[in-house]
Amino acid sequence: MVRVEASVLVRAPPHTVWDIVSDLDAEPTYWKGTKSIRNISRDGDTLRREITIAFRDKRCVQTVRLHPRHTIEFEFTDGIIQGSKTVTVSGSGEGTALAATWDIRFGGMMGMFGGAITGHIRKGTQQALESIKRDAEERMPDT
Repeated sequence: MVRVEASVLVRAPPHTVWDIVSDLDAEPTYWKGTKSIRNISRDGDTLRREITIAFRDKRCVQTVRLHPRHTIEFEFTDGIIQGSKTVTVSGSGEGTALAATWDIRFGGMMGMFGGAITGHIRKGTQQALESIKRDAEERMPDT
């Protein structure tokens, strides 16, 4: 199992950050390792979806659980990635901590490239959080 953790401090209130990260259809805008999304079903705050990842256009199935204004759990249930990614939003006022944690293992051909892929995930996660931060801070009115 591989664990990847990243976080940023965002100069915007938690609700602004949450509005960005909870727009699940916009995920490829921020997470460059996600090329496309096809929603399969939704039951309240739980979704099943198929994603196409950047590594050789492989597909994975995820169950996504939203815990409004706090956490999104992405569980990889089928495909070459197994495990989870958790995105957490916490804070108050104008400062928000945004964090992402992956606990995953690779199957198929990805298993042979695990070290390199872990590096890409680490870098991509930090880039995604920085992009979300930039977008959230740009939404803030000038004071």
